[in-house]
Amino acid sequence: MDIQNSQLAVDEWIKSHGVRYFNELTNMAQLTEEVGEVARIIARRYGEQSEKESDKDKDLGEELADVVFVVLCLANQTGIDLQKSFDKKLDLKTKRDHDRHQNNEKLK
Repeated sequence: MDIQNSQLAVDEWIKSHGVRYFNELTNMAQLTEEVGEVARIIARRYGEQSEKESDKDKDLGEELADVVFVVLCLANQTGIDLQKSFDKKLDLKTKRDHDRHQNNEKLK
């Protein structure tokens, strides 16, 4: 599913199950919380912190999907066409960073 269809699916879900969008500040706080959950998994599973027994069953994919869901909510409620914005950003990064990364000795 592309980003545009994902935005539509989230909007339909909100209308069918969620009553309404939380306000932008609430969703920003929720996004911060979800990113924190992703950070916790990565720090413990891939970083130097030991993973608690209670964290071993946490699903990184599910937590990343939570982040995406809230980002799509924020895009919807602020009138952002995230597909258009993403395509524009990818084009910019491609033009700006192609040579920089190709010539980075740290990446070889």
